[in-house]
Amino acid sequence: MASQESLRQAFLGFLAAREDSCARSCEAGHLTASAVVLDADASHVLLTLHPRVGRWLQLGGHCEPSDESLAEAALREATEESGIEGLWIEPEPVHLDVHPITCSLGVPTRHFDVRFTVRAPRGAQPVRSDESDDLRWWPVNAMPPGSEELTELVAAAL
Repeated sequence: MASQESLRQAFLGFLAAREDSCARSCEAGHLTASAVVLDADASHVLLTLHPRVGRWLQLGGHCEPSDESLAEAALREATEESGIEGLWIEPEPVHLDVHPITCSLGVPTRHFDVRFTVRAPRGAQPVRSDESDDLRWWPVNAMPPGSEELTELVAAAL
């Protein structure tokens, strides 16, 4: 947990230093919001096969000017990418991560990703969007090969 506290302090410093820290045009890096979508029993997690990254990941993305909070951005992204209505979000973040990426700017940058737990209503069936090569429920204790880095994140969400 010490590394999460160190990341929290780094995020706060970045936010204090950059007024544009939530805008994807901020080339130094920008905040993003992710959603660990769990089913009603918290026995399955919804993962997307990301087309550019080529790996199974949690749902999420960039903040939009209309988002009033990171939690709102995470819930909006989860709803858009899952096609599931009636999702609800835990308002406190459960995990932080910083990773290098070349996103829509086309230049190397960093995502300061703030991750939230989102719950789906019982029986929710996801509908894949154009932002995904595949979208499916995975048992929380048997996620797809190559997704080992999500173990800590899913555990934090649970």
